[in-house]
Amino acid sequence: MNSLLKTALALVLTIASGAANAESEQPSIVKPSHDLPRPQPANAASPVQMLRTLQLMQDQIAAGSTEAHMGQRGLLTILDNRFMDLPPEVWTDGRNIRATIAFVLSGGNPQILRKLLEMGDPAIPIEDRSLVEGTLAYVEGREEEAKGKLLSIDVRSLPPSLGAQLALVQSALVVRADVKKSSDLLDFVRLQAPGTLLEEGALRRQVFVASQTGDMRKFLALSSGYLRRYRHSIYAGNFRQRLASALTRIDFGKDSALFDDVVEMLMDLEPDARREIYLMAARSSINQGQTHSARMLAEKAKELSEGDVASTARAKLYRAAAMIVSSETIGMAVEDLKGIDRTKLTAGDATLLDSALSMAGHIRVMPGDKMADNLGWTSPSPASDVPKQQAPEQLQAVLKAQDALSRIDKLIKNQASTVQ
Repeated sequence: MNSLLKTALALVLTIASGAANAESEQPSIVKPSHDLPRPQPANAASPVQMLRTLQLMQDQIAAGSTEAHMGQRGLLTILDNRFMDLPPEVWTDGRNIRATIAFVLSGGNPQILRKLLEMGDPAIPIEDRSLVEGTLAYVEGREEEAKGKLLSIDVRSLPPSLGAQLALVQSALVVRADVKKSSDLLDFVRLQAPGTLLEEGALRRQVFVASQTGDMRKFLALSSGYLRRYRHSIYAGNFRQRLASALTRIDFGKDSALFDDVVEMLMDLEPDARREIYLMAARSSINQGQTHSARMLAEKAKELSEGDVASTARAKLYRAAAMIVSSETIGMAVEDLKGIDRTKLTAGDATLLDSALSMAGHIRVMPGDKMADNLGWTSPSPASDVPKQQAPEQLQAVLKAQDALSRIDKLIKNQASTVQ
């Protein structure tokens, strides 16, 4: 356990007990909320101090600490009670109100904001009321009200941490209407809160904003930055899954140089993590009908699968599934598909294997004899053409499977010129 996390856990105990010497106690057990001492001790931590404790723990989550991730819920339970128990005079200090807003945006119970709004005296300063009301609307899912209250606030006028949190919120509120502004706000977050969970979240979001806008160079640059700095984050696994999905937006068959850039970017990861991204991206590319990309990704995955039987089977499957739509490679693809040990595949991949084999059989009897002639197959006469509803039992079963149908349709549409 590193010193920063030890400090955070010690602060948790200080808040829980209200005692000045709590730092010397063992942090292994957190009291349930119903056991917390009340009323509030005179030397209890202020909202600003409690917020800093939470942020310190969350920054360790961004660094990959599972201990911090597991401890966060207990800490939030303690802090939720502490915030609700604070005496009215605490709220005469605007810094405490803003710390409370930041606390709620960091995962704290929004009930404290409702309590502040219902307090008759002291009143929330007029300059903070829209911020309190807008934050409450945002965390409660009232998006239009949140936009009306929060989008007019200049994030640069707030303390750095709160400004970064509000910019993250504003970015989410405007992303559908103004992607550029959303990305600019995420840039602001990263500049204001480097090395924090706020920066990790902003970078993670901005990667996919760039992907959706088609700015692949920025997408790759941001992805590389994330993988260098936050590849051990608790949320990195989710990032890698979304990264693999985003890679299917790129047609590497048309831009091989961009594929080289992706390979270079992923070199920051451990081989097992790289392999998994290539496999997930290859699978997604098959689903999207991006057969050139799927083949390239699967081949990279195969290079990293030595000694891993299951990964080798997956890579071989995705590569062959991408090759069956080409008259030049369908024969090799069918042989590869037949050689795959289906016991090494998941149920979904076993379905893909069946779909690919059925697709190959379907292609060989499609109108136009070029592919059949190349493969030495006899094309059926028009009289013997069988409608889909009377197709052989195996193909009929595949055609009834919605997932298989979707893949087949996309493959045919993307490779129609090759098949004909």
